[in-house]
Amino acid sequence: QVQLVESGGGLVQAGGSLRLSCTASRSLFTMGWYRQAPGKQRELVATMTTGGNTNYADSVKGRFTISRDNAKNTVYLQMNSLNPEDTAVYYCSGYFWGSGRYDYWGQGTQVTVSS
Repeated sequence: QVQLVESGGGLVQAGGSLRLSCTASRSLFTMGWYRQAPGKQRELVATMTTGGNTNYADSVKGRFTISRDNAKNTVYLQMNSLNPEDTAVYYCSGYFWGSGRYDYWGQGTQVTVSS
């Protein structure tokens, strides 16, 4: 069973920054972040492949940056210019291809942005 361990959430004022980290117990082809705000569906924030291809939600482009250290099986999310609409539980996710696609999720870390 692959484990994803997240860290870095917390409380920040609007306009501030946070950095999330997530380490997987094995190499994953794509790693990324999703978030779920109260009463809303889980949504993509950003993903990154081992080759460096990225995908961002329109709402975070220009403010958030995803990066990863493949040697450490770790993905990071640098979040700048945070606003209250970014408040959510942020989940790390990743998958690899074996006999099929295997998806894994972290437990989630709370990010709260106060106005």
